[in-house]
Amino acid sequence: MDFLQRLARALDRPLFPWKKLIIGFSVAQYLFEGFLSFRQYQVLKKTKPPKVLEQEVSQEVFDKSQAYGRAKAKFEMVSGLYGQIQNIAFYHFDVLPKLWSCTGKLLLQFAPARFTGEISHSIVFILSFIVIQQLLSLPTSIYHTFFLEEKFGFNKQTPKLFVTDMIKSNMLAFVLAPPILAGFLAIVQKTGNKFFYYLWLFGAGLQVFMITIYPIAILPLFNKLSPLEEGDLKSSVEALAKKLEFPLHELYVIDGSKRSAHSNAYFFGMPWKKHIVIYDTLIEKSKTEEVVAVLAHELGHWKEGHTTRLFGISQIHFFYIFALFSVFINNNSLYADFGFTKTHPIIVGFLLFSDVLGPMDTVIKLLMNILSRKYEFEADAFANRLGYNAELASSLIKLQIQNLSTMDADWMYASYHFSHPILSERLKALNWQATKKVDVKEEKEGAATTTGRDEL
Repeated sequence: MDFLQRLARALDRPLFPWKKLIIGFSVAQYLFEGFLSFRQYQVLKKTKPPKVLEQEVSQEVFDKSQAYGRAKAKFEMVSGLYGQIQNIAFYHFDVLPKLWSCTGKLLLQFAPARFTGEISHSIVFILSFIVIQQLLSLPTSIYHTFFLEEKFGFNKQTPKLFVTDMIKSNMLAFVLAPPILAGFLAIVQKTGNKFFYYLWLFGAGLQVFMITIYPIAILPLFNKLSPLEEGDLKSSVEALAKKLEFPLHELYVIDGSKRSAHSNAYFFGMPWKKHIVIYDTLIEKSKTEEVVAVLAHELGHWKEGHTTRLFGISQIHFFYIFALFSVFINNNSLYADFGFTKTHPIIVGFLLFSDVLGPMDTVIKLLMNILSRKYEFEADAFANRLGYNAELASSLIKLQIQNLSTMDADWMYASYHFSHPILSERLKALNWQATKKVDVKEEKEGAATTTGRDEL
């Protein structure tokens, strides 16, 4: 902890250029990601699929996938530039201190005196900030949903559903944000210099709470979960779960088709009570054994301990974030450089600290993607050991075609952006595993034959 205190003193120099540093980090990250997008765009101009996909994917599907990838890449470059302009404008025109001052005046004018402290002020400030961000992101969100996704046949949302979802999301923010923010700020205010221990425990408890209430109170606001009907699929999945000793409580089908034509499957819940959710689009477009193969992959993450390890890593990540935040919370130069000369709101300090943390988070994102891709290969290998090699390969190809996912990628772009290996990499690994299994089988049969000759 002495190190953190020394770091805090070193960074609290009056003339430390925090604003220039944060804007510089932001611009550098945008330029770096733009460079990676340029590299990926060159791959998306290829006219031939990877060799491993030549017999699996038609030229028409590959061309459409490439066109979809280029359209998304252009959109991301434009939306990224739009976001970058917003960030710089926010800092240059001191939007944060002006918004803090404005929300403070509103509280003084309309709220009772007992609700004008820092916690109440911070809640109104953050909710106002969320609304502003929502309005600013509306043009790109509308374009992405009703133009880009619509053009390639993925959008199933109506304007009414889009608006309804937006209203529900904001209502959730207005319901959940105040108590969470109040707890966060109260802990910092009342637990002294070592608040980050208590903040970390608060964050871990909040995660468990959200995992518990999400399927009960939040998910039904947006999607309908229906129990999977009796039949071959349900029997096969239940048999797989029993074989793996997976604590399956319920099998659900989710109406993902009301918003998108994309397919997926996942599980959630506490360690002793899990729920499996299958998209209706996956069931509609896949054979029973292919859906089971996808779930064998997903359950492989659980059986191999990936979900537990990732939860543990997230807790370490949260602890280091909160510990570093203790360095910045009383940093006068940081607040002053962003226009907060008289007041030092905790929540503003956390927002600015998050921006300072940007470059380090970029490195962590890269490392987490590397680890995630490793886990995906391991989950594929797990499904292969259960005997689902061909079915998993077939389902991956179908999902790739349905989702028009990227079929080839620049290695630098993929390392930075992709948490999953691309299809060609996964098929090569599955083909190698199948070949290896055949080789082992032939070796055993050969050994048995040789033994028989010796006995004769």
